[in-house]
Amino acid sequence: QVQLVESGGGSVQAGGSLRLSCAASAASGNTVSRYCMGWFRQAPGKEREWVAQSLSAGSTSYADSVKGRFTISKDSNKNTLYLQMNSLKPEDTGMYYCAARRQIGFCPTPSTDNYWGQGTQVTVSS
Repeated sequence: QVQLVESGGGSVQAGGSLRLSCAASAASGNTVSRYCMGWFRQAPGKEREWVAQSLSAGSTSYADSVKGRFTISKDSNKNTLYLQMNSLKPEDTGMYYCAARRQIGFCPTPSTDNYWGQGTQVTVSS
């Protein structure tokens, strides 16, 4: 069983930065190294959308809407996934979740069978 806990959300003005963290439970082993993990977000009244992912081998990919502004990274020693968000825009507002797909070797999508954290709120004001 993998348990994920997000933190680091908050309220910022447009152009500001935040760094989100997703800590995996020690009991689940080195989650960030074993699993493909991703960040997702959900704005009020909208569907959950994929933001970025980090494969177990280390390669990363991003949604076009955040490319060049967000950076996903991981610290295997701390078993933690991060999302550095710069140049934030009001449209980045939402609840941010990290996820790991239960099926090792595959990456999470909003509709797959994943382990999810409880989310952390990000609010960007104009």
